[in-house]
Amino acid sequence: MNVFEAVKQSVTTRQAAEHYGIRVNRNGMALCPFHNDKNPSMKVDRRFHCFGCQADGDVIDFVAKLYGMPSKEAAVKLAGDFSVSYDAKGHSPPAGRPGRKSVRGELRFRQEKQWCFRVLSDYYHLLGKWKTEYAPAPEDAQWHPLFVEALQKQEYIGYLLDTLLSGTMEEKAALVAEQRGEVIRIEQRISGYAASRHERSRLARTGTDGR
Repeated sequence: MNVFEAVKQSVTTRQAAEHYGIRVNRNGMALCPFHNDKNPSMKVDRRFHCFGCQADGDVIDFVAKLYGMPSKEAAVKLAGDFSVSYDAKGHSPPAGRPGRKSVRGELRFRQEKQWCFRVLSDYYHLLGKWKTEYAPAPEDAQWHPLFVEALQKQEYIGYLLDTLLSGTMEEKAALVAEQRGEVIRIEQRISGYAASRHERSRLARTGTDGR
């Protein structure tokens, strides 16, 4: 029995998900790790299916997608983590089980990378909105600060997003580590802008109602 067959017969996606730090509720639902899931939308049993992003597959597909590795590497990883024996054609299966600290570290990195991408993506689209909404008229002597911010930041934020999408693992890890403070600042910037808009809208409604 090869590693693919052995793993699929021995390990369910639910077992793998829980082993790699994903909480699964009594109904077999979990927060999908493949998109910004706020409510559990992924069903995990022997296979998995997300009703939000439509990710779907078996336990090997799940681990390959979770860790960004080829299917063969995912199958071998599962075999090692769950002590599954298989015919390796003269090669011994991986010995031992990796420490939970290593697994949790990988999961933490993946979650932080998704957080960085979400915040930077929100900011990138907000900058695009500012670039259009606050574009100066020809007669304007002074440009709006949000328009200036969009001109200064949008290209660089786009570069960071491209790195998170298609960079090497080393480039992604370096970006997440080096830009953590900046991403926190950007997240606060977005929240502050949303709060100020809400307050201005509330005051405008109050002023209108008080007439």
